[in-house]
Amino acid sequence: MPRSIAREQDLSRPAPRRPPRLTSRRIGIHTSTAGGIHNAAERAYRLGCNTLQIFSSSPRQWAPYELSFPLCEQMLRLRAQYDLKPLVIHTNYLVNLANTNQLFLKKSIEAFRGEVERAMAMCADYLVLHPGSFRGADREAGLLQTAAAIAAATQGLDLMQGGLTILIENTAGSEFSLGGSFEQVAEVIDRLHGIVPIAACIDTCHTHVAGYDIVTEAGMYDTLRQLDTTIGLNNVKVIHCNDAKAARGSKLDRHQHIGKGTIGKEPFRILLNDLRLAHAAFIAETPIDKPGDDRKNVEALKKLVA
Repeated sequence: MPRSIAREQDLSRPAPRRPPRLTSRRIGIHTSTAGGIHNAAERAYRLGCNTLQIFSSSPRQWAPYELSFPLCEQMLRLRAQYDLKPLVIHTNYLVNLANTNQLFLKKSIEAFRGEVERAMAMCADYLVLHPGSFRGADREAGLLQTAAAIAAATQGLDLMQGGLTILIENTAGSEFSLGGSFEQVAEVIDRLHGIVPIAACIDTCHTHVAGYDIVTEAGMYDTLRQLDTTIGLNNVKVIHCNDAKAARGSKLDRHQHIGKGTIGKEPFRILLNDLRLAHAAFIAETPIDKPGDDRKNVEALKKLVA
């Protein structure tokens, strides 16, 4: 998940006259919505992106957020103007659909429904969700509850008509978290098949620290084989491209700049050039330690595309 929000760019300066250098892949970064959601599209374009991910409201507050229809319209217009697609929204960090506390489960379901409604209002393509934490229960019960809660939260909403797909993201595999294996992600997807449009988001940092070998070439291709046999590469719609600060198997979710961590550049080169993933959006959630880091990480990914 994003560990820092992009520092706001100075949008008072004119946009570049020439469009940013693009590639055959959809490459973007988690982008700030400061000043209005439409500003995220402007920022993404100026960073050289042709896709983007945002939060639709504060990521760490329960308070519901009402979107302005004119800003949604402006966001849609700018996305069309700059060819920014898909639009990916990351769910609020507080949402835990596997929660065993009934009060917090109710709040999570209500908050997630709000996420879905806002995503549909913005004509977003994907809504990314972590499957949650099952503390106080067991893993299988947690997976079952997450699927049931997604179904309950989306009841009466026509996601297919709105063009929205929910993406279950794999996680770092800490003690009580769901989604630390591809099989767990696949189970949630399978339970919701035919109920809501559902697919997967795969995070490279989470995959690495959960114990999968994506650093060696042989390991990466074996991991892709496992991903294909469980979830299906065609069902991977978004790849969160994050290097890692922690070691493989550490279960520590600490994102690092592309090529600067324990994963390195070459695994990203393999992912970006694998034709089986050509349909996916590659989105960085890398830290911003100093101004310009967001642009550098976008460029680092773009340079890896053959």
